[in-house]
Amino acid sequence: MAVAAAALARLWAALFLLVAQVACEYGMVHVVSESGGPRGRDYCVLYNPQWAHLPHDLGKAPLLQLQDWSASVLCSPADLPTGGFSNQIPLVARGNCTFYEKVRLAQGSGARGLLIVSREKLVPPGGNKTQYEEIGIPVALLSHRDTLDIFKSFGRAVKAALYAPNEPVLDYNMVIIFIMAVGTVAIGGYWAGSRDVRRRYMKHKRDDGLEKQEDEAVDVTPVMICVFVVMCCSMLVLLYCFYDRLVYAVIAVFCLASSTGLYSCLAPAVRRLPFGRCRVPDNSLPYFRKRPQVRMLLLALACVTVSVVWGVFRNEDQWAWVLQDALGIAFCLYMLKTIRLPTFKACTLLLLVLFTYDVFFVFITPFLTKSGNSIMVEVATGPSDSATHEKLPMVLKVPRLNASPLALCDRPFSLLGFGDILVPGLLVAYCHRFDSQVQSSRVYFVACTVAYGIGLLVTFVALALMQRGQPALLYLVPCTLVTSCSVALWRRELAMFWTGSGFAKDLPQTPWDAAPVDGLQPPKDPSAPPCQQLPSEDAINTALPEEQPPGPPAPQELGAAASPVTQEPTSPAGSPQHVAQEQGQPGPVGPAAQPGTLD
Repeated sequence: MAVAAAALARLWAALFLLVAQVACEYGMVHVVSESGGPRGRDYCVLYNPQWAHLPHDLGKAPLLQLQDWSASVLCSPADLPTGGFSNQIPLVARGNCTFYEKVRLAQGSGARGLLIVSREKLVPPGGNKTQYEEIGIPVALLSHRDTLDIFKSFGRAVKAALYAPNEPVLDYNMVIIFIMAVGTVAIGGYWAGSRDVRRRYMKHKRDDGLEKQEDEAVDVTPVMICVFVVMCCSMLVLLYCFYDRLVYAVIAVFCLASSTGLYSCLAPAVRRLPFGRCRVPDNSLPYFRKRPQVRMLLLALACVTVSVVWGVFRNEDQWAWVLQDALGIAFCLYMLKTIRLPTFKACTLLLLVLFTYDVFFVFITPFLTKSGNSIMVEVATGPSDSATHEKLPMVLKVPRLNASPLALCDRPFSLLGFGDILVPGLLVAYCHRFDSQVQSSRVYFVACTVAYGIGLLVTFVALALMQRGQPALLYLVPCTLVTSCSVALWRRELAMFWTGSGFAKDLPQTPWDAAPVDGLQPPKDPSAPPCQQLPSEDAINTALPEEQPPGPPAPQELGAAASPVTQEPTSPAGSPQHVAQEQGQPGPVGPAAQPGTLD
């Protein structure tokens, strides 16, 4: 019972904190010089509208003299100046007494408002209902840093006006984030799906093999999903507890991974250039002994340079976010190409587990932390009490485009985490791969991509209505999973879609398909000799008649076809090499070594 009572008390405390945060609002203090010096400037303030409301229009806010009384805490009548604060807005220090005592003394001495200078984190100036009814002037908190900047920029003779412009329902930067997120999911999903299909029809050239080689895709298993989620939870908690120590490690990992992703995305385009094909001389260095082409070395150097430039200037709010978004999109595309979900069952498991993870760390953890803040939101936006003031780079960020107090005060950027792109993007890639194999005119891919866009719009609406950070997977996972299942049910392919067994549909038969033991199915290519029984790649590659020897196949090839499946057919020197098809379940889903270019 005692444990239950304590938990209930924590719940009520968190609810009370939430109510207090709702009563708190951001406003602006517009400061101008009395001597007509530099142009006026806005500074962020935190106020409680229960004391007194601020006008929404700057033109309706009275411009009053700002009296610097920050050397005093204004807790007793002895702290008042001789002439009082008649028609002034005094600046006083925070501490030693309640907000009510300060504002009561200021109002009694003729002040038209009160600004409390805080060296600590800004908190809402609270009180009780009786005190709210007694006070008729606005009271707000101003940071000590902004106070110093005011007197440094405008001198001691300044005037100020307090106002609170209306917050826009949605910022225009949401459109930019929407285009970047949906575009990354669509391009990455299409690229990843096409890459798996294309490699089955590619031929390798001996002189270009090293340059066209790409990282093999990694098939995700249920065990890998469980380990990944445990690592995510552990890393998030560690960042919450030791943010200042771990944030630099995350930044370093992002620089390395994003430069690799940028290279992977640009390499297919660079290989099409007609210059820079010469190779480095023979050497014994770890990477250069493969004699890479000069153009690929220059590309790698450029990608590393972009990553280093971002790492050095990452806190430049004016333009560094552009580099971060470009590197982040390249990283997401690289991950969508490299990580592969082999079945819809694996997709469902991954999305549902991360759905639970996202909801728990956004909505449930506020009831478990002492501050009442969400662990996910604290880590994503950076703790307010962080000594480094660094931000995690694993997000797409776009500055706010509306002139709102929120842009000056709390979060000048709108954020979308990489996980909200990668997790649904893996499902989109699976849908495109399934489309290509069952020849469904990309209906799965288009439907899942549209569902992702709708889920993202729902996330933005929820963000506008609740005015707090939202777990995007709460809306993206149901939209994409339900849509994919609905399309599979409508096409009566749910069983194949669930297990991925439809990948063998309409593909040429192979020696390890489930075929009768008394003979193999004849190849579909009518130009092939009736007795030739080669793996599917050989049947496909007969489309190049100038490279096929006339007449019946050589005894060596017949022996390779009739031998166990572990024997790879050999080809004479100088002829194109064939890629051995993956053992086990037929179809193109499996690790492969050769790249494709972005369609």
